[in-house]
Amino acid sequence: MAARDSQYEPVATSAASPVTRRTVALWGGLLLAVLIPSFVSLGLWQWHKHEAKLQLQAELDGRSHGALVTMPTALATAADLRYRHVLLRGIFEPERQILLDNRIHREQAGYHVLTPLKLDGSEMRVWVNRGWVPAGRDHAHLPMVQPPAGTIDLTGIVVVPPTKFFTLKPAEAPTETWQTLWQNPDIERLKTMVPWPMQPVLVQLDADAPAGYAREWPRPDERADMHLSYALQWFGFAIASLCIWLYFLVRRQ
Repeated sequence: MAARDSQYEPVATSAASPVTRRTVALWGGLLLAVLIPSFVSLGLWQWHKHEAKLQLQAELDGRSHGALVTMPTALATAADLRYRHVLLRGIFEPERQILLDNRIHREQAGYHVLTPLKLDGSEMRVWVNRGWVPAGRDHAHLPMVQPPAGTIDLTGIVVVPPTKFFTLKPAEAPTETWQTLWQNPDIERLKTMVPWPMQPVLVQLDADAPAGYAREWPRPDERADMHLSYALQWFGFAIASLCIWLYFLVRRQ
């Protein structure tokens, strides 16, 4: 019987070691040393994007409401021209016109029409964004967007296109045949593909200017609040991480 009863004797188990404040302070502190700088860095990144958009909007509001400026026929810098309200006089050159693909207007896909304008009395050209046109069902058939012939007077706001683009494939090498369909307004690439001088900017036509299509240009501060929201979230993660560490550090064992 004794042998049989021994089969049912409880087996001694070792109790789990409690987590000490020293362990929390050491390992939690090491984790915080990684998390908090990362969260703060991401928050500052979003904060700076928010501030940059607001600064660009302020610059647009200040410059675009100033006196109308004649587009210079000599090469100017993008910084000097950015957001100026300009007067253009010249002749459109449709043989070098391009369409920017994948442009959305009121939830409909289409193109932005970019046409070079030869400035009156010079060889200088400037690219004019004449607005948005809808895409057809067959993407192989591009819309007919012939500009008016002859000398024309236009007004618009100068914008500087970005220099970095997200593309799924590298840019195609220049060919003898003009490429009509583009993914991005790559000014530097355009310079290598045309035989004449051009200003390093685009002009977005005013809503009441002739020779244009749908024109509802995005504001520079568009979605700025989203970046602010993201910044506050990252800062909140940093504060929450610190509070959690302090809670486990000071609570009773």
